[in-house]
Amino acid sequence: MNVLYKLAISFLLAASFATAQEITVAAAADLSTALPEITAQFKKQTGQDIKLTFGSSGNLTTQIENGAPFDVFFSADEDYPKQLIAAGLADKDTLYRYAVGRLVLWVPTETALDLPKLGIQALLDPSIKKIAIANPQHAPYGRAAEAALKHFGIYDQIADKLVLGENVSQAAQFVESGNAQAGLIALSHALAPAMKGKGQYWTVPLDSYPTLNQAAVVLSRSKQPAAARKFLEFLRSPEATSLLKNYGFGVSAETH
Repeated sequence: MNVLYKLAISFLLAASFATAQEITVAAAADLSTALPEITAQFKKQTGQDIKLTFGSSGNLTTQIENGAPFDVFFSADEDYPKQLIAAGLADKDTLYRYAVGRLVLWVPTETALDLPKLGIQALLDPSIKKIAIANPQHAPYGRAAEAALKHFGIYDQIADKLVLGENVSQAAQFVESGNAQAGLIALSHALAPAMKGKGQYWTVPLDSYPTLNQAAVVLSRSKQPAAARKFLEFLRSPEATSLLKNYGFGVSAETH
């Protein structure tokens, strides 16, 4: 009886350990401010631990295609999750468009430029020697920045000033640190505590770059599919929606 009791306790402990396993989330770099707060709220309600890995959506997609053991993927471009679904690497029924990202032009406070008046033309000022953007090859915000510059007809004039960050977070770091005098970055970074008060920003018009429809999906290799789905469900909650809005994300209609 004692042996059976010990076995039962062992199974209960094993089950408890399994449910406590953390969810691993691969997330677009523009979420590096909002998502930690959202996961903290989720853990407060459920006790579920979540490990976050941030990067450019394109690079994270490549990692997933190469077998990276993530449970959930948050992309700044919904085409990447759809690409994974087509490859059988993500569950189609979990695809959720959680937000629309916004692009801004950010300059440090000490920059004597009238951004509200100049807008994107501020980048032509001689004081702007380097302009930080995310790498357009694999970062949706980089492609958005490039598109906006071409839309306003100034790309060729400033192309040699561009400094490419691995992702939009790194582009924000370049301009925040002074290694660039201006940056086309995510509104979520401009509103982050680390950058608030250190500069000014101009919101790039939505019609000047492809819409940054952002979507999340549970990955087929997930070892915690139930918990992963529960976390995505939490994204629809008023708490999560409010946090996304606080960081400048437009809340989009759900899509499948």
